[in-house]
Amino acid sequence: MNSFGCGLDAVTTDCVNDILTKSGKIYTVLKIDEVSNLGAARIRIRSLISAVNSRKEQNYKTCPSSSAINRIEFTKDMMKDYTVLAPQMSPIHFNLLESAFKVMGLNIEILPDATKETIDVGLKYVNNDACYPSLIVVGQLMSAITSGKYDVNKLAVIMSQTGGGCRATNYIGFSRRALEKAGMEYIPVVSINMGGIETNPGFKLDANLLTRAAFGAIFGDIFMRCVYHMRPYEKEPGSVNAVHQKWIKKCQNFLSTKKLPNYFTFRKMCREIVDDFDRIPITDEKKPRVGIVGEILVKFAPAANNHLVELLESEGAEAVVPDLLDFMLYCFYNQIYKAEHLGTKKSTAKIAKMGIWAVEKIRGAATDALKKSKNFTPPSSIYDLVSYAEPIVSIGNQTGEGWFLTGEMVELIHEGVNNIVCTQPFGCLPNHVVGKGVIKELRRRYPQSNVVAIDYDPGASEVNQLNRIKLMLSTAQKNLKKEQNLR
Repeated sequence: MNSFGCGLDAVTTDCVNDILTKSGKIYTVLKIDEVSNLGAARIRIRSLISAVNSRKEQNYKTCPSSSAINRIEFTKDMMKDYTVLAPQMSPIHFNLLESAFKVMGLNIEILPDATKETIDVGLKYVNNDACYPSLIVVGQLMSAITSGKYDVNKLAVIMSQTGGGCRATNYIGFSRRALEKAGMEYIPVVSINMGGIETNPGFKLDANLLTRAAFGAIFGDIFMRCVYHMRPYEKEPGSVNAVHQKWIKKCQNFLSTKKLPNYFTFRKMCREIVDDFDRIPITDEKKPRVGIVGEILVKFAPAANNHLVELLESEGAEAVVPDLLDFMLYCFYNQIYKAEHLGTKKSTAKIAKMGIWAVEKIRGAATDALKKSKNFTPPSSIYDLVSYAEPIVSIGNQTGEGWFLTGEMVELIHEGVNNIVCTQPFGCLPNHVVGKGVIKELRRRYPQSNVVAIDYDPGASEVNQLNRIKLMLSTAQKNLKKEQNLR
């Protein structure tokens, strides 16, 4: 039995299904909710009893096999001629990160953004009670693997794994299960993690790769801040995207150098990028600024949020999206909290503090450039985000986006971005607690806040999403006019 719509149970019931069916047993699941009509449950139970009796009459004998999925390691030899596929999450960042990985000798290919077709493939291979991002990730991978474009005997898959309580930790398992269903369980699935969950001889996170990845993520965050802030006001249509494209190539070349990229060159490039965007002619028009927060993939992947940034811009608003790098800092800070309050190793907390210091030091190049600019605002410290969230939710909320989601919403409000879209996969319990669950308190503390929570799912009504976003924008426009009249 499982609770209707419980995504965590989706993982467990898959495991039980594998154990029973591979042991020759009959698998039956009853989804329980508040509905009092038990007709469907009775039918399932009667069907189960009938199947059991039928087996008895036929003297059916089980031939159990192992339900374990054997992990195939990615070896050093595979680095030479294997293509490694990675799911797309944030095009504005991942197109840069691809260059950082390739220079390390990994023939990595970042897949294109998801489409309706890839999501349909995800529905085929993943338990439909699992979360929307898992359907998108596995759908992207299985669409590419089964497309005929690649030699499946020279193919591997790579993705990140946090190791937390969120279902995202199970994407690795979902992918292996999908490959087994497709008869391609020999394809290695590589986990990128900093918690020692899994290791592979052919892939290691060393200082060189981490530095390049940090540089790439910071470049992506700068592009996101600059492009989204300038594009709604550009006097010459296409001028912002042209500057963006110019700098993408320069950044890719910088990240692809054989020698470790020079920090001082990186610092100079950050300043030049910001200056270049700062010089783009813009109008003096005032538009509502709308922040986008939520589950990390739905927040950054255009296909997952139905191209929310483009929608907001087409409706006469400016999109504001907090930095991707902040999520890494959030993961570091959680280790500090656990050591202080939950009895984990103090040494882990020290490493986490060093990690925050190192990332903030590197990001300082972007922060300084943004501070000196005419049009842009710098990112907040992770310690500021903690102080923003702490009065509203416990910092012990660390599943999924946890307290970090609340902290980002308060950060946006402090920056004058009072209108916020909280994007969440349908049935994402952490988001319901620290996203939708804090809206009432945010309105009490910040009466000017205008927050709407939008569910995203393969079966979600786009018309309903659009109507709710337009209603939020209507309120935003009215509030903007009031502010202008007061001035």
